[in-house]
Amino acid sequence: MRNAAELSQEELAEWAKIHRTYVSQIERGLKSPTLVMLFRLAHALNTTPSKIVRQVESDMGVS
Repeated sequence: MRNAAELSQEELAEWAKIHRTYVSQIERGLKSPTLVMLFRLAHALNTTPSKIVRQVESDMGVS
């Protein structure tokens, strides 16, 4: 979603008011965002938390 929004990790981090390394860690599966962080990331990506969850479910093959 970040790439589709044409945002760098730095830009997403700035919009979500988090550290860039945290974005990297989430993307690499090293960290799991809290529910509050999911909402902040969704807002920064101009989407909804449920769309992010659906995308993760799809990526993992969960229906």
